[in-house]
Amino acid sequence: MKYYCIGIKGSGMSTLACILHDLGNNVSGYDDARGYKFTEEGLKERNIEIFYDEHEIDKDTIVTYSKAFSTNHKEIKRVRDLGLTVKDYNQVVGEVTSLFDTISVCGTHGKTTTSLLLSNIINNTIGCNYFVGDGSGYANKKNKIFVIESDEFNKHFLAYYPRTAIVTNIELDHTECYDGLEDIINTFEIFSNKAENVIACGDDKNIRNIKFNNNIIYYGFNEDNDWTVKNVVLNNKGSKFDVYNKNEYFDTYEIPLFGKHMVLNALSAIIASTLYGVDKESIKKYLLSFNGAKRRFKIETINGYTLIDDYAHHPTEISVTIDAARQKYPDKEIIAIFLPNTYSRTEALLDDFIESLSKADKAYIMDIHCDRELQSDYPNASSDKIIEKVRNSEKISIETVDKLLKHKHGVLCFMSCANIYEILNTFKKIIS
Repeated sequence: MKYYCIGIKGSGMSTLACILHDLGNNVSGYDDARGYKFTEEGLKERNIEIFYDEHEIDKDTIVTYSKAFSTNHKEIKRVRDLGLTVKDYNQVVGEVTSLFDTISVCGTHGKTTTSLLLSNIINNTIGCNYFVGDGSGYANKKNKIFVIESDEFNKHFLAYYPRTAIVTNIELDHTECYDGLEDIINTFEIFSNKAENVIACGDDKNIRNIKFNNNIIYYGFNEDNDWTVKNVVLNNKGSKFDVYNKNEYFDTYEIPLFGKHMVLNALSAIIASTLYGVDKESIKKYLLSFNGAKRRFKIETINGYTLIDDYAHHPTEISVTIDAARQKYPDKEIIAIFLPNTYSRTEALLDDFIESLSKADKAYIMDIHCDRELQSDYPNASSDKIIEKVRNSEKISIETVDKLLKHKHGVLCFMSCANIYEILNTFKKIIS
């Protein structure tokens, strides 16, 4: 079949394009962004063509598009005028999940890392396809298992067909498409109950409010879970911990990752791998060899400056990123450089952003970035509101990035799900 992906450089769409290609389809796409994005690496490896202007499209092509693109976008209007079949992004993804024994990893935080941890274990042992939102994707028709990061944005994941669901946590987010926390919890409940097995973090009070109608396995630090971790050791090399199943010692594991949240992510991957028959030693081996996700706590040192690039865009994610930086670099100043994304999230979680960014020794905050909302609809949303309340913080932009030069011996954490890499790359050029 032929697929045309509009917004192909988006993290989800680029991965979908790679999966469709690997399954034997002819894939091409369109994007407005002509500049390089980290998500296009897989597309280039597969020689998937990316168009930026109008071009011919075969009549038998199926079109799907990123929800970041308005339905009034010129390219979406053009393909409809051509009479082509247009399917929602999540519908196409759902069709792919129905072909395999699918393990869906969902939750407000930790989806990407957990998906990659799990796929690293299973792909190197019994084999699996995987679809991860950092632009990592691979498929082979011979594989029976499919590991997929399942995003709750716009309730996309309700179109998926999981056999097993991992639920990492549930918090208020995506306030532009959910009517509050109760609506989010209810949506996760509907999704989880589509699966035969659920592996869920029992430490999360919102998850505990879900009524599961299937085989439920709870995990976490607390003793009331089915699987627990104990004797956690966090140091500047990573994390080590003991795992217990029904209060019986299971094994000891090490991961080259930082922060207690990463221990929980690893635990859920251990449980799922065990459920699918992977032996203990293999799990140990491929947890320890894990290299991390793209744009998740990526460390680079240039001429004495320590830079961390992280996808953190929610207050909880900012908080754990700063904690992880302190674990890795306990004796260094921690500097946060944050680009807020969407006016609705910034407005709804303002107090939480203030609290999380206050954990840094110094915070630099950019103006809010948003592609899908109008600032006029959120007159109270402003980066200045954060700066007013966060001690030792100030505004920064690409034009004023040289402010960071004074922090040569600190750790600079660049955080956002938006194009924070633009200011990061500009700073790299200065210090190089």
